[in-house]
Amino acid sequence: MRPFKIICILFFVSLTVNCYSQNRNEITMTTTKLSDHVYMLVGGGGNIGFSVGEDGVFVIDDQYAPLTEKIIAAIREISDQPIKFLVNTHWHGDHTGGNENMTKQGTTILAHDNVRKRLEESPNRDGSKRAKEALPIVTFNDKLSLHINGETVAIHHSEHAHTDGDAILYFSKSNVLHTGDTYFNGLYPYIDLNSGGSIDGYIKAVKTSLALINESTQIIPGHGPVSNKKEYQAFLDMLETLRSSIMSEIDKGASEEDVANNQTVTQTYDELGYSWNFITSEKIRRAIYKSLKK
Repeated sequence: MRPFKIICILFFVSLTVNCYSQNRNEITMTTTKLSDHVYMLVGGGGNIGFSVGEDGVFVIDDQYAPLTEKIIAAIREISDQPIKFLVNTHWHGDHTGGNENMTKQGTTILAHDNVRKRLEESPNRDGSKRAKEALPIVTFNDKLSLHINGETVAIHHSEHAHTDGDAILYFSKSNVLHTGDTYFNGLYPYIDLNSGGSIDGYIKAVKTSLALINESTQIIPGHGPVSNKKEYQAFLDMLETLRSSIMSEIDKGASEEDVANNQTVTQTYDELGYSWNFITSEKIRRAIYKSLKK
């Protein structure tokens, strides 16, 4: 099994079992330099991106609360400047779990309007209300530009893709794209229908992002290794192929169970290793079916 699949599987197990509070000492942070001042940080949740320079440190996502010290330590190996800003690409805990800790470090958190709304409405594991420090202090509706460390970071909202609050970020000078969970590199994606996600929105998000980049762009996916335009295009091809195949089954009158049990629909991509423990081939067939019927 590929290493990044193991990371993703551990992440989703932790949604129901608090494994990171128990096993955080076993998690290591791996930093990859992508440009003069932009880095990718892989640990125990969604992939982190960060920019360093004379304006300070800008971070994208913060994984889980128990990992904050390790995340900061990894950043400190690159820069001792203050962590000024942090963007949440969406509301899931593997991307926002460290918010409260980062706020207490003096970091200003930004996110789409719907991210703050969902965090406000979603309680902690013990049923308690989230601390105000866990909520983004600056929110946006459609687009936002951040001018930091010598370049413009263009941030735009993708509607109803992975969730209803997805943010995709493009570093204009460094030519680096952070997709959040609108891209699972080499894996079937999690389309969170309960959080406003949809297959059509997912496809639109990828198409919009592909239009921004070129063959030299380095891509930080929400999960999986650093990627490129060719691999991102292959991910889009997979989404469009499965959508077309499942829509064809629906037009023939197939039920959800019919599609869920029809392994031929996803066979090509199953054989390429896209199926994994959390989003199996059956689950992606069900998710796309439900999205199209909805």
